[in-house]
Amino acid sequence: MIRLFKVKEKQREISENANGRAPVKKQSAGELRLHKGDITTECFYFTSEILGFDLFFQDISELNLPKTTTIEFPNGKDELMNFEVSIRPDEGFYRDGTFMFTFQVSPIYPHEAPKVKCKTKVYHPNIDLEGNVCLNILREDWKPVLNINTVIYGLHHLFTEPNCEDPLNHDAAAVLKDNPKLFESNVRRAMGGGYLGNTYFSRCT
Repeated sequence: MIRLFKVKEKQREISENANGRAPVKKQSAGELRLHKGDITTECFYFTSEILGFDLFFQDISELNLPKTTTIEFPNGKDELMNFEVSIRPDEGFYRDGTFMFTFQVSPIYPHEAPKVKCKTKVYHPNIDLEGNVCLNILREDWKPVLNINTVIYGLHHLFTEPNCEDPLNHDAAAVLKDNPKLFESNVRRAMGGGYLGNTYFSRCT
């Protein structure tokens, strides 16, 4: 797990880039072009990337994670906006399982929701077998006032209260709705590793 002082180092590097000490890696993401007649002025120093990283750093610094959650930066300080979150629920159908999620944060964060995928194959009505996550705040209900902490708590909520009304895995949703006891049995079998129907699940307990 990367220490937060390394995050500060990265923030300082980006600020120095903005002051002209070195070229910003992706200028196109933050260029402000002012057109007047035949003259185009390119303003490289007011970039959305710097603003996005600033707000992201603030969110990471102020994270208040549940005790069942850990966060890691596998690529170190060079890719702070790509990280992994591990959730181990202590209640509900998925208790004692460990589920890994990848986060990719846009340079224009918080104006765009982070992209989140589940690396752990899981039998869940709101997570499909490819790892796509159905969480409203990652889609139409995302607002710039939300943050990484909100998303992590939203993921926790999916494990304590899976929702059969807005599914990605329709088979799992139907079982949850019609036969919760069978659903719980299917979850435990999948978490224990092996086949559930034609789908193989790796052990995650």
